[in-house]
Amino acid sequence: MITFFIVPLILLVFMIDRKKAFRIGFYGLVVHVFAFYSDLYGTTQRLWEYPYTLTPFSPSSFGLDASLIPVTYMLLYQWTVNHRKNYYLYICLLAIAFAFVFKPFLSSIGLFHLVKASYGYLFLFYLAGGFFSKWMTDLFELAKERA
Repeated sequence: MITFFIVPLILLVFMIDRKKAFRIGFYGLVVHVFAFYSDLYGTTQRLWEYPYTLTPFSPSSFGLDASLIPVTYMLLYQWTVNHRKNYYLYICLLAIAFAFVFKPFLSSIGLFHLVKASYGYLFLFYLAGGFFSKWMTDLFELAKERA
């Protein structure tokens, strides 16, 4: 879990587009908040659980919610903006990868356990987080342009 927290942050330092760092950082903050509260909801409702956590005061996975997921989403967002690619297509692919590849991998090594939810349910959370974060970022970019 420490690796999931530290390695993405190190990668972000070297890979972030510094000219767009504020916009990408804002997007990442929205992803982080959405991921944290979604994960907190899922764990407190016993939809899923993490047998090992980075912090003892939260049942959710801090390493995933504060680093791995936001940084991955940020780098994807940056790439779609810089290369004028369809964000919605690529966020769908990323949501599929997280829900149907990464989470089953975590389950297989004992770091994640589905209780009452399904991987399809997780896919919807990952997709909603990506959509919501893009919409919030676009809304704030629009407000900045009109100021």
